Amino acid sequence: MPAINAGDCPYFRGLMILITDAKLQGLTTHFIGNKASGETLTLSKEPVELENQELKQVLLHYFLSSFQQAEAYNFWHPSDLKLNEVRHYAEAIFEEPEDLLMHSISIARNLFDATDLPNIKSGELHVAYFKDIQVDQFITDAIGIYKSESKDTFLKITETGKSFHFEADQGVNPNKLDKACLILNIEEELGYRVMVIDKTNKGGEAQFWKDNFLKVRAASDDYHATADYLSMYKEYVVDQVPGEFEVTRVEQIDLLNKSVNYFKKNEQFSRQQFEEEVLQIPEVIESFRKYEQQYTGERDLRFEDEFDISGQAVKKQSRIFKSVLKLDKNFHVYIHGDKDLIEKGYDAAMGMNYYKIYFEEET
Repeated sequence: MPAINAGDCPYFRGLMILITDAKLQGLTTHFIGNKASGETLTLSKEPVELENQELKQVLLHYFLSSFQQAEAYNFWHPSDLKLNEVRHYAEAIFEEPEDLLMHSISIARNLFDATDLPNIKSGELHVAYFKDIQVDQFITDAIGIYKSESKDTFLKITETGKSFHFEADQGVNPNKLDKACLILNIEEELGYRVMVIDKTNKGGEAQFWKDNFLKVRAASDDYHATADYLSMYKEYVVDQVPGEFEVTRVEQIDLLNKSVNYFKKNEQFSRQQFEEEVLQIPEVIESFRKYEQQYTGERDLRFEDEFDISGQAVKKQSRIFKSVLKLDKNFHVYIHGDKDLIEKGYDAAMGMNYYKIYFEEET
């Protein structure tokens, strides 16, 4: 499935992932011993059978439910992004999901080679391929890479006729992930969007999973800051403003246009300058501040008061800012300039609304 480019997806660092309709299409499991301690690598020769629908639901919960609070990263490499091994294998799986087993073996070998610290626990490596992951309003596929290290004790109780029989066993708790990453098939040009979980995040173990194996870095550059802020502002204007203020559709479009123009003409974002030039009205400024606090809190985001503006992000994000006034099914009016040159009225004789547009010449 082709990747969704960064500019096509309205949220970046703060994107919302929905798994309601997600489908587990393939799964392979290998055992990763500790190379530094002389343990071995055990590779599967066949993928995991997924015929049991009840089991698939448990696995979907285990593999995906924790990623709502995961940190966002991109693959990277100091010389060339294409040299990042896990990114390379992920790209191959996205292109050829039927070869999941073969590519997962390469991932397993790569992880085994990275396990060169004596305190790294051995465990099972799971590589899963998913379809129909919802990222905001987009549907995409994803690859999950998991290492289960911790084992819990479970009690199995069975009826024996006259009484009940207890049996203790060791297994993986489906409500807890140790180390995991979910590679979303978006932002391919930036190194994919990678959501990372590391519950055994201590000392060298943290460095091992994120730095030695995955080789990822936080998606917090100027590109994402610019794109995230524009996305947040668009949501505010479209969803929040009409409920708090009496605004026409033309005024909404004007608010959107002002924000895009601000980001286009400036090289650096300044919160104070943005509020003065775009929001202007004190009540709107205060409303937006409250909205930003709620928005960033829900998505674990944080915006600096100043950051460099990414022209690439502005160009791509401006595509989702709709400056179109749709009038029934007859007219689409594209508004790019002064909202004061458009007047709205009502014709009692016709029983219809109208817009009056002022202009100097046709082109």
